[in-house]
Parts: sequence; structure tokens; C-alpha cells
Amino acid sequence: FLDLRRETLHRNMMLRSRVVKSLRDRMWAAGFTEFQTPIITASSPEGARDFLVPSRLHPGKFYALPQAPQQFKQLIMVAGFDRYFQIAPCFRDEDPRADRSPTDFYQLDVEMSFVTQADVFAAVQPVIQGVFEEFAEGRRVDPDWPLISYADSALWYGTDKPDLRNPIRMQVVSDHFRGSGFAIFAKLLEEEGTEVRAIPAPGGGSRKFADRMNAFAQSQGLPGMGYIFWRKADDGTTEAAGPIAKALGAEATEALRAELGLGEGDAVFFVAGRPEQFEPVAGRARMEIGRELGLVEEGTFRFAWIVDFPMYEKDDDGRIDFSHNPFSMPQGGMEALSGDPLKVLGFQYDLACNGYELVSGAIRNHKPEIMFKAFELAGYGRDEVEKRFGGMVKAFRYGAPPHGGCAAGIDRMVMLLADTANIREVIMFPMNQRAEDLMMGAPSEPTNEQLRELRLRVVAEG
Repeated sequence: FLDLRRETLHRNMMLRSRVVKSLRDRMWAAGFTEFQTPIITASSPEGARDFLVPSRLHPGKFYALPQAPQQFKQLIMVAGFDRYFQIAPCFRDEDPRADRSPTDFYQLDVEMSFVTQADVFAAVQPVIQGVFEEFAEGRRVDPDWPLISYADSALWYGTDKPDLRNPIRMQVVSDHFRGSGFAIFAKLLEEEGTEVRAIPAPGGGSRKFADRMNAFAQSQGLPGMGYIFWRKADDGTTEAAGPIAKALGAEATEALRAELGLGEGDAVFFVAGRPEQFEPVAGRARMEIGRELGLVEEGTFRFAWIVDFPMYEKDDDGRIDFSHNPFSMPQGGMEALSGDPLKVLGFQYDLACNGYELVSGAIRNHKPEIMFKAFELAGYGRDEVEKRFGGMVKAFRYGAPPHGGCAAGIDRMVMLLADTANIREVIMFPMNQRAEDLMMGAPSEPTNEQLRELRLRVVAEG
């Protein structure tokens, strides 16, 4: 409460309040109706851990705080309220990050009936664009929101939440190294599932810069990044420099330069191996290169819809699990679910802004048989689906309209508008990095009386 007296924090809290009002006003103006959904509910696989609440009246049973109003907003569509929104509190027991609260957060929750993916985009963009323009304070809000597939986003930017203020795009250049004189990459490419990817660096054509970026890659866990840079030779021509250039030879190096559109004073860095292993670091290297070379556009908000997410992924134990919202409609319906689960795409989408995920949503799976099959592939039997989502499955049997929606993170939106990199700066009473509220003393130990009343026992660790 004393910290909130500081001018910066006070201003952030007032900004947050005005952003919420603006969102609410714009949603009402767009024909949406605000409804509230339960805070005490049942556990649901939303992709994070639940906060459980013990029941006094039903000993041994637990409620859950909602990770999102997912099932309820879908039931609202079945009930005939076809344009819903809510400023919804959500609760997830997650590890803290600078852009994520470890306990609770607020989102603009939206659902619509009889819509396609494009309809959801058309409804949401004016609201978010309008809010950003209202509070931009001189910064530019780019009205062009491109659609980028998940696969392309991972390839070009190394992430599914790209910062488009940085113009650098990575690309696969494996063919230039297969059977080449650069033995490290040539040998690596003999293994299945490997590739070489290039990170162009316009203006980075010096050995000093190349060494600095190589050191950055090593600090991020990679063995390093190979590089080529182009400089003016003594005879006035453009020459390629660096160990890779020598190993590849002049002809191959020139072909690579031409494909990447680079020239004198430019450089290119290389990462190699299995994409799932190097992509995250490559994405960070792309941003580091862009910042170091002054390529990242300042004073601008740039958005992109990321679409065509895979429905499933393999977990650490090699089992198939949902990679995104489990209630999404698979592209291709039931037929798509009869093949390789890892090749199934969902009608799922995220909105990225300046390197952050701002919105996540999907067209929903509203057909019980497709839902049973989708959950079966992730290891949930029909009986378990009926038990955990019985209300929704039963409602769908009465006939459900095609529907879809999304949720926009309000805390993260305000964080961007307030131009801060830490979400705690825009939350009035945030938890610390250990998910503790030191002022209120939470979490706290229950009294013996409370435990007896709930018929619970705390077991000492170890």
C-alpha cells in the first residue's frame, strides 16, 4: 500500500482501471452481453495445475478454482446467449515469470455462436486495436494483423509469439551444406530430422560482432553459432569471411549470399540440429541480433494471429497429450483423428504482440463423438470424459451451435501499454516470485480446528 503511493505505480493502476472500462464499453458497443460464471467449480485439464478447495459438506472431495471459464462459456452458447463476454478472474498454480502471475490473473473472456475463425478475428481486432490506440500515447498501433501458421512462426522466428518489430526472418539452408566441405554440418545432416537454419544479420558484417553473438549463443546453452560475414576485399570486390566460408568455397558461399539477399557489410549466423532443440535459443538469438543492430522498430505495437496449432504433442514420457486447449475442434473433424495424432491441426489461434502472447482462443469442438475421440487420443476414456465433463457432453447432445471465442490477458495488455517488462508493475497487490503474499501472510498454515472440520491431515514432507 505504501509502494502504491509511488507515481509510476499509481499511474499504472489508473491505466489498468481505464483499460478495463474501455474493454467493457467496447464489448457492449459491439453487441456482446456480460455474464458472470462460477468461481468455485470442478477441476478441468486447461494446461496448468488447479488450485483445489476442500469441501466441508463433502469430506474428501475438492472444488477447483477455474483456470478459465471454458466450459461455462460454451454452455452459455448452448443456452442461446450468442455473444458473451466477461472480465474474468482465472486461477492457475504456475511457476512465476516476469510476464505471468503465479496465482491469479484477469482476462477478457469472449465466446460467439455460429462463427468461423475469421468471424472471431473480425470481432476481436477492433476492440483490442481500439484500446491500444486509445492508450498508445504517441506510439504507433499497426493496423495490419497478418495470419501466420504455427509452423511458419516457429521456422521464421523460433517462437509462436513473434516480435514483428524485428524484420529478421530465419530460413532453412540445409541444401547448401549437404555433402559440403563444412564437415560439422554435413555430418549432422545425415541424421534424420536435422536441419541448418540461417539467421540473417543485415549490417552485422564484422568479426567483432560475430564473436559477440557467438558468445551470446553459448550463454544460452548452444555450443555456438557458425557465421559468415561479407566485407570489401583489397581488390574492391565483396569477399566472404569466416571459417564456414573457407570450408564451403566461393561458389557455395555466393549462392548462399544471393539466396539470403545479403551483401557487403552483412552477416549470417547458423544454428543446426533438431529444430525442437535449437529453436528457442535461435529465437532469442534473432531478437538479440535485431536489438544489437538497431533493427527493432521502437514506439510501435505490431500484432499477428498465429494459426494452425498442432492439437497434440508428446510429453516427457513419450505419451500423446493436448498441446493447447483440449476443447478445440480438430481441422478435418473425425476423419483427421483417425491418422497420426501429431499431424492433427486444431482451429486454434493466438494473438502475438511485440513478443508476448496477448490472446488465445479456438473454434470449439461441439460434437460429442468427435470430443470423445479427441480425448481418447490423449488417454482419456469415454467414462472419464463423461465423469469430468458430463454437463457439457450432455448439453451438446441436446444440440449445440458451432461456436468459438478467445481470451485476452488484461494484465499483459496493461503491461505492454505501461511499457514495463514485469507484470507485477500493473497488479495492485501482486504475489512475490515464490507465490507468497507477505503482507497478508499467504499461504498460511490452517488451524487444527479448520483441518478437523474439513477432515484433512497435513503430512510432513519427507
